[in-house]
Amino acid sequence: MQSIVAEKRDILGKKVRNLRKQGFLPAAVYGGGKNAEAISVKEADFMKLWKSAGESTVVELDVGNDRKNVLIHDVDIDPIKDKPIHVDFYAVDMTKKIHVDVALEFIGESEAVKSGGVLVKVFHSLKVEALPKDLPHTISVDISALKSLEDSIKVKDLALPAKVKALDGPDETVVLVETPRVEEEVKAEETPSLESIEVVSKKPKAGEEEEAAEETPKKEK
Repeated sequence: MQSIVAEKRDILGKKVRNLRKQGFLPAAVYGGGKNAEAISVKEADFMKLWKSAGESTVVELDVGNDRKNVLIHDVDIDPIKDKPIHVDFYAVDMTKKIHVDVALEFIGESEAVKSGGVLVKVFHSLKVEALPKDLPHTISVDISALKSLEDSIKVKDLALPAKVKALDGPDETVVLVETPRVEEEVKAEETPSLESIEVVSKKPKAGEEEEAAEETPKKEK
């Protein structure tokens, strides 16, 4: 099992900026019937773990002498720098089934797409139920099954591991191939009628001028 070392922290609020400057990410671990605990992890270690484990693989979180089996549950991203600024870890009970969104991996080649069709990915992840140890890192979707225009792959068509149950509806469309639209249809959609034009106020909404919520994560209050 992959692991990451964390340290307890008492630095909260705006002061976490200093942690980030030192190469650490503010984080929190919760679940397991305990209150949320403020921790920090090395940014470089987390990036390596996140890339390999994703958010559906159980990893070991070492906080001093305390070891927990956790999932990377939520990652807050700086929209400008496109880097993590806060991480939530969720402690799991290895004997109880949990619900997790597992990323979909689209593989293969579609004859319908080769013929000019447009591939439309409706789902990018699938909600599943399983014991933590049985959670797959990703779920493969073989688009080579899409032979003709308007063909689709539904949730019930996916090959899931034996001990994994899909929670999304079996008839939900995961991916499909659409017929290419002609230029006139595209132009018609790009030219709105007067009735469809929405008047939007330029008055700023209350709170827009406030500092971003990243500095005071909810679980740290």
